[in-house]
Amino acid sequence: MTVNQIQEEIINEFALLDGDMEMTVFYIMELGQKLPDMPESEKREENIVKGCQSKVWLTAKMENGIVHFSADSNTAITKGLVSLLIRIYDGQTPDSILQSELYFMHKIGMERFIGTQRSNGFAAMVKQMKLYALAFKTKMEVRYE
Repeated sequence: MTVNQIQEEIINEFALLDGDMEMTVFYIMELGQKLPDMPESEKREENIVKGCQSKVWLTAKMENGIVHFSADSNTAITKGLVSLLIRIYDGQTPDSILQSELYFMHKIGMERFIGTQRSNGFAAMVKQMKLYALAFKTKMEVRYE
């Protein structure tokens, strides 16, 4: 599925909650619980996303031109938010990650329930994922020159 197809799927899921803030927050926390466990060995200082108030660990690897992400957080809501990003970006090519425009947050009204600090942290997570994609893309281009 493309980045936009996954975003549309997320928008449709959140539409079922009909703007109910409490249900939306519970749903985000539930999504975080479904995130695959990150090995403790990866929860190192160099894997912490800078700019997040909560602790967020994020790693990436590339196999056969496809990027795979792993993440965890020490707070339930933030873990849910990073799980949404992983759902969108995991399994994509570096180019599709770099060229993507995320719009699902506005369509689901995310700013209503996460506040400024978490919005900044969310932006930092997106930036880190795009930086990983850029690094992988650059590495691929260098290899083929």
